[in-house]
Amino acid sequence: MIKNLRRAALAVALLVVPFMAPTPAQAQDHDAPAYTVTLAAAVHELPVAAEVRDGYQRTSFKHWNAGKNPADGCNTRAEVLLAEAIDPPQVLPGCKLSGGRWWSYYDSKWITSAAALDVDHMVPLAEAWDSGASQWTAARREAYANDLDAPTSLVAVSAAANRSKADQDPAQWLPPTAEVTCRYISEWVGTKLRWGLTADAVELEALDQLAGACPGRTVTYQPAP
Repeated sequence: MIKNLRRAALAVALLVVPFMAPTPAQAQDHDAPAYTVTLAAAVHELPVAAEVRDGYQRTSFKHWNAGKNPADGCNTRAEVLLAEAIDPPQVLPGCKLSGGRWWSYYDSKWITSAAALDVDHMVPLAEAWDSGASQWTAARREAYANDLDAPTSLVAVSAAANRSKADQDPAQWLPPTAEVTCRYISEWVGTKLRWGLTADAVELEALDQLAGACPGRTVTYQPAP
């Protein structure tokens, strides 16, 4: 598996962004500072701990809830689809979405039906549970499962790509489009840092190797309330 990860990472080694020193900056609607660090440094900020699946049930994370504006009838899933649409869909009564066009970045596919999309939790619910969310309150797990305040926490992708990923971490699964590996790893690490989630030893080794093939890549994250 790790050999495959190295091969995928090398394919994206030239995809870089300008280096930014670790400096806090106020995020738009919150008091907590946002931090930008190199991907390599961000990986080493992750707490290391063994994963524990005991007691996990998907229903432990209430989703989708009423979203940011309950009055509009659109739940969190619909709000993500509306925010990420390249060509906006028509919003019908009951927040049913008609038409529209989306780019599924995991597998580089255009999707023209909301029904063909899944909204993926960047760090899957089961992985979050294994990595510390089992100790959270129900309210915090609901906040995690419906996190609209960080644009990388939830991502609209093809149902096929999302179901291929399932609850696997980057030691087990990477997007089939190799060119987006650096982006994906950055968003994974940023989500874990945002929510204070841990990484196990195998996951950390994979992330460290992948980050080495993404020179100059940065991670920006804001700790969740």
